Amino acid sequence: MQQLEFEQRRKNVMAQIGQGNIGLIPSAPERIRNRDIDYPFRQDSDFYYLTGFNESGALAVFIPGREQGQYILFCREFDEKKKLWEGAHSGLEGATTHYGADDSFPIDDLTDILPGMIENKGKVYYPMGRDSELDHHLLEWINHLKMQSRTGINAPSELVSLEHILHEMRLFKSAAELKLMRKAAQISAKAHIRAMKCCKVGMYEYQIEAEIIHELMSNGLRAVAYPSIVASGKNACILHYVNNDSKLGKNDLLLIDAGGECEHYAADITRTFPVSGKFSPAQKQLYQLVLEVQLATIEMIKPGIAWNDIHQRSIRMMTIGLVKLGLLTGSIDKLIKDEKYKKFYMHRLGHWLGMDVHDVGDYKVEEEWRVLEPGMVVTVEPGLYVQPDCDTVAAKWRGIGIRIEDDILVTKKGYEVLSADVPKTIVEIERIMQEN
Repeated sequence: MQQLEFEQRRKNVMAQIGQGNIGLIPSAPERIRNRDIDYPFRQDSDFYYLTGFNESGALAVFIPGREQGQYILFCREFDEKKKLWEGAHSGLEGATTHYGADDSFPIDDLTDILPGMIENKGKVYYPMGRDSELDHHLLEWINHLKMQSRTGINAPSELVSLEHILHEMRLFKSAAELKLMRKAAQISAKAHIRAMKCCKVGMYEYQIEAEIIHELMSNGLRAVAYPSIVASGKNACILHYVNNDSKLGKNDLLLIDAGGECEHYAADITRTFPVSGKFSPAQKQLYQLVLEVQLATIEMIKPGIAWNDIHQRSIRMMTIGLVKLGLLTGSIDKLIKDEKYKKFYMHRLGHWLGMDVHDVGDYKVEEEWRVLEPGMVVTVEPGLYVQPDCDTVAAKWRGIGIRIEDDILVTKKGYEVLSADVPKTIVEIERIMQEN
């Protein structure tokens, strides 16, 4: 992504911070996996959104109207030894030359320099609770400034959540962001198709997971957006199943919820298909119900419609379908009022998607459910899960878990399915699996 994109974001956030105030946001820390080995580093989404800077041990500072420069980056100094062991890193010069900072300082000098930048500022915009050490220092600095009031120095009078500004911005995707999300979805679609084609009775879930990761990495996506769910048979009734260690049986459905990450932007796709290549009659009936709910709710997506209205439509359709199939009995309205559908459909229809797989942004504004607007990206993922020990339904339904999920961009006139390349009708799935 070009630096102009990050520069525009910084301009937008500083316009909302306003002159006379200051904004601070820390990078993600490195996290120890075991002993002296770290987990692969993944930058904090908010920090990366504003800076494009992909190193730990950094702090971005925004001071609208500052004569010496409004955007300051504290980071690690260049270290030849670090370069030898870990590779190139930016250093202070790189922070300004390559990442657009107006000024840069060593992160080790933070406690000497930053308190002076906070002096006489009215508000500090800051994500409190994200970095406990920095939280402590910030409160310490503010209290110290308060004690200097007799010298004419004023301390900030208010701490304001920077996330509220950033997360509203992140909710609406630019053309550059959508380019990355389309790429993530297209490559993730290839991974799902690969999983369908290679699936065989007797394989293990982790072998299918390996095929997915192989396809993602072979196409340049070096990380999954979240731990892949590869759930066969009754495992599919565990919503966030990640053990991925069971053997695939001939009568099993296989639910795969997996997506890659492209330059910090996620795809999130779920498909469910029969290991044998052919749905049983019971599997087919439940699958078709979930598919019909998904297709109908996707068709509702357009600017101006409340996201919750779409969810409510999914509940009604699912309840009607469950009654027709005999899994629920009674009045549709009463079943919905009493939330009886939650025995089989217990999660919401979807969520925002972006840099985080469960992306940021308020779902309600002033206590009212938010309406969709162009540039938002949502997932639509209805599901049905009949627990293996559910004795209120016929045996043929038990242990079946189904979810179908796509990534949907809200456009000016309606929607675009970013993940449309993955087959999802019964005919398409059976055909692609039986071609092998």
